[in-house]
Amino acid sequence: MSALLEVKNLQVSVGDREILHGLTLSVNPGEVHAIMGPNGSGKSTLSHVIAGKPGYDVTGGQILFKGEDLLEMAPDVRAAKGVFLAFQYPVEIPGVATMTFLRTALNAQRKARGEAEFSTPDFLKRVREVAASLNIPQEMLKRGVNVGFSGGEKKRNEVLQMALFQPSLCILDEMDSGLDIDALRVASEGVNALRTPDRAMVVITHYQRLLDYIVPDHVHVMSKGKVVKSGGKELALELEANGYAQYQEAAA
Repeated sequence: MSALLEVKNLQVSVGDREILHGLTLSVNPGEVHAIMGPNGSGKSTLSHVIAGKPGYDVTGGQILFKGEDLLEMAPDVRAAKGVFLAFQYPVEIPGVATMTFLRTALNAQRKARGEAEFSTPDFLKRVREVAASLNIPQEMLKRGVNVGFSGGEKKRNEVLQMALFQPSLCILDEMDSGLDIDALRVASEGVNALRTPDRAMVVITHYQRLLDYIVPDHVHVMSKGKVVKSGGKELALELEANGYAQYQEAAA
C-alpha cells in the first residue's frame, strides 16, 4: 500500500528559530494516527505546514500527498486535493451565514476539481442530509459562522465541513481543547462516522482521553520538533501514566 501522506526529514523555522528538526511520518489510507507531546514540541506547527498556513519557512525535507509535492501547492489547491485542517480554535466570521460559507467553500472545491457546482436546491438538500446524519440542528446552519457558538458547537461545525467536503486526509488539531465530556463525546462520534478505508486522520492531542473516543491505529510522541517514539494505542496509556519527561530527555 502506498502512503497517502509522507513527511520526510521535515525542517521548519519561524524567523530564526527552528521548530521542526527532521520530522518523518508516514500515513496510509484508512489509518488514524495520534500525535502527542508536550507544549512546544511542534505538533501544531506540523499541522499548519501540511495545510499551508503562511508564516512558516520550510528549510529542508519534503511532504508528499498522494505522491505529489504538497509544498508546491497553494493552500486552496491542497484543500481541493483533499487536505482538511480542523482548527484548535475555530474563528468566528460575523456577517457570513454558515450556509453561505459552506456552499461557497464546497463549490470552490468542486470547481477546482472540474466537477459541477451544486445548485441551491441540491446544496440545501445535501447539507440538511449531512447535518441530520450528524445530529446537528438546522438552527446552527442559520447563524453566522461560529458566531455565538459554544466550544462543542464550533467543533461540530468543523465535523460538518469534513462530512461535506469529503477530504482524503483530516488533521484534527487538539479538537478536545475546551470541550467538556459530553461535547467531546458528541464531536468524536461525528469524527468516527467519517472513518473510511480511503480516508486517513491525524489526531493531535495532549491527552489520552480523546483517544478513548477516537481510537488510533498508531501513536507518535513528539518532542523537540521530531517524532521520538511510535507505537500502538497502548503508548497513549503509557503517556497518561508516566508523562512526557523521559521522551523530552531522550530528545534533548
